[in-house]
Amino acid sequence: MNSQTLKSCLVIFALLPNLLFAAEGKPSPTNSNPPAASASQIQPLDHIVAVVNDDVITRHDLDERYARAVQQLESRKTPLPPRKILEKQILERMINDRIQLQFAAQTGIRVDAAMLDRAIERIAAQNQMSVEQFRDAISKEGIAFDKFRDDIRNEIILSRLREREVDNKINVTEAEIDAYLEAQAKQGADEEYNTAHILIRIPENATTEQIQAAHAKAQKALDEIRSGADFAQVSASYSDSPNALEGGAMGWRRGSQIPSLFSQAIQTLKPGETSDILRSNNGFHLLKLIDKRGQNKAMIISQTHARHILIKTNEIVSEADAKNRLAQIRERIENGSAKFEDMARQYSDDGSASKGGDLGWLSPGETVPEFERAMNALKPGEISQPIHTPFGYHLIQVLERRDQDVTKERQRLVARQAIRERKIEEAQEEWLRQLRDSAYVEYRDKE
Repeated sequence: MNSQTLKSCLVIFALLPNLLFAAEGKPSPTNSNPPAASASQIQPLDHIVAVVNDDVITRHDLDERYARAVQQLESRKTPLPPRKILEKQILERMINDRIQLQFAAQTGIRVDAAMLDRAIERIAAQNQMSVEQFRDAISKEGIAFDKFRDDIRNEIILSRLREREVDNKINVTEAEIDAYLEAQAKQGADEEYNTAHILIRIPENATTEQIQAAHAKAQKALDEIRSGADFAQVSASYSDSPNALEGGAMGWRRGSQIPSLFSQAIQTLKPGETSDILRSNNGFHLLKLIDKRGQNKAMIISQTHARHILIKTNEIVSEADAKNRLAQIRERIENGSAKFEDMARQYSDDGSASKGGDLGWLSPGETVPEFERAMNALKPGEISQPIHTPFGYHLIQVLERRDQDVTKERQRLVARQAIRERKIEEAQEEWLRQLRDSAYVEYRDKE
């Protein structure tokens, strides 16, 4: 919808009551002598609360999201903020989601019905239900299943968008890993922290007045927390972070996984305490330390040496085609007329094809759950049936297994993941701020 079309729709929307009265042969409400109406006859009309580029958010949209947020907060026993404050937070999240979804659509990110069905199957399986049972459970919660599907579709789109625009552009060098491990050694211990976070965002190129207003908002939030207010409630009321309605929870993270801005502040906190106001390029932050714990140093894990052949599905290769092709390849390998590594080099769509499909030694969690479950069920030398994962269909062969002390290797892997997650978090905040600042947003709530 372009801007002119949107304006036309808004004009029609504004004239709608008069058009309805005229169609029924009744005087217009603008008539000097309108007929009297009882309170029970008056029906509130839906109206636009925000314009986001060429899209709109209506009061009905906001009320629906508000009801779900209240249910979510009550299920966590989080005290509810005043309705106006919570609505403002929800509206900001809806605006940010709309901006991202619009950008995703403009840049060609799509989720087809088959992909959506598989995602819902995985969600149902994680809840130990069939899809039919899961549908019934959703309905009992008062959620229309079609609406649930749309929400899942949007979540997948947003996840893919952030991966493409931010996550896939993040690199971690060996020098950064070395520096991280050196700093960790100087600290003497690697501890984990359970934290929560409040962000008061400031726009790019903010004026002095905007910065002062954001700081005042952060100070008000801090004053409420230190006066005994629940941190999760204050987060839901004030925070601009994507997880504001989840109480700002960041979960358990190693010290190195926490953004560098917080690393020094957290050292001075005791469990239950909240930091002073912290400043970054994105805005002002409050950090709460919920708890902390130490880690065991030695790590012995079971590793699997495996190889695979991957056939990806697309517009040309259907799921049935991929399964049939792998079944034929498996039969040739099993009857001795072909070798696994030769078939991998010839047919596999994975980067490991040049190595005969060899994936090396795999530790728990290094592959997607579907792949890992199938691999763990195999004996050394055994070849799986075609296995479906989000990447396509696989044949998997286990070569050998071992128990390995991977403390040093794991330390470097953990360091890489920690640095990457910290960079991603900081980059996503900056990317979202820039995306928001480049969008046209107009608030139109009648209230």
